[in-house]
Amino acid sequence: MSVALFTLGGTISMAGSHRLTGDDLTAAVPGLDRLGHQVEIQDVEKIPSGDLTAGRLLEVVDAASKAVTAGAAGVVVTQGTDTLEESAFLADLVWPHPQPLVFTGAMRNPTLAGPDGPANLLAALRVACSPAARDLGVLVVFQEEIHAARWVRKTHSTSTATFISPNTGPIGHVVEDRVRVLTRPPRLDGVQGSAEPAELENIRVALYTVTMDDDGVLLRGLADTHQGLVVAGFGAGHVPAKLAPVLGELAARIPVVLTSRTGGGSVLRGTYHAPGSETDLLRRGLIDAGFLDPYKARILLRLLLATGGLTELGCFAE
Repeated sequence: MSVALFTLGGTISMAGSHRLTGDDLTAAVPGLDRLGHQVEIQDVEKIPSGDLTAGRLLEVVDAASKAVTAGAAGVVVTQGTDTLEESAFLADLVWPHPQPLVFTGAMRNPTLAGPDGPANLLAALRVACSPAARDLGVLVVFQEEIHAARWVRKTHSTSTATFISPNTGPIGHVVEDRVRVLTRPPRLDGVQGSAEPAELENIRVALYTVTMDDDGVLLRGLADTHQGLVVAGFGAGHVPAKLAPVLGELAARIPVVLTSRTGGGSVLRGTYHAPGSETDLLRRGLIDAGFLDPYKARILLRLLLATGGLTELGCFAE
């Protein structure tokens, strides 16, 4: 049985002006011959992850799905780390298979001392092949840690330990070449229906981070140009009092999702009651995102708008 590898560029494949192919990447992995599965390589395109689009990612997920249908034990995708957490979560929302779909990459390119790409790729391939990783949805593997796509975050600009899951920690590890899954979070239902890449590209969802003394002037006219808005509020979901009516007016026209800008923890529902508090904002029509961070909330809202799945907005707070 084989495991499929899709390469999308990024730091893991940057060797100066030369971009490494999947064959180059696997040739640099020690011990790959002991994987026990043939690696079927598909080089997609070599672009920075900041230039990836949701539509392009859905095309890769579709190709990965076809590889699994054809018999692959699992799939690994390599890409740049800048948008990896968003790519993995988007894939998780539409991935229908029990076989693992694993995202990985590198923080240190192959020209530097101690590049982390080979170790990350080997660990990711082991997870993709492992029966223990089935039925866990899309995963992110870095530093021999296994993270659920729903919770993982990039938290440091240069550290090789940049990927963590602030609210849960990793769900498993790769130890002595063995995949050890320590906890199995239940898979949530994915987004129903399908979004064509072209349809998704036409959906605009803004992300607005609230700051001290924010008057909301940048939000003027947003409902005329965008189909949705994600608000990254203070703490447990708070904004300045003068911003609350502005957000309420927007929520009367387009879906507005309330998240926390902190990077960890949940939006509250009924602890604070002052103007601009979470209780006030939810009463004005904003949607509680629960533990979902702003970047993933934007991915989910955009996909729901593209598939006509707005009746599923309650899944934000699960």
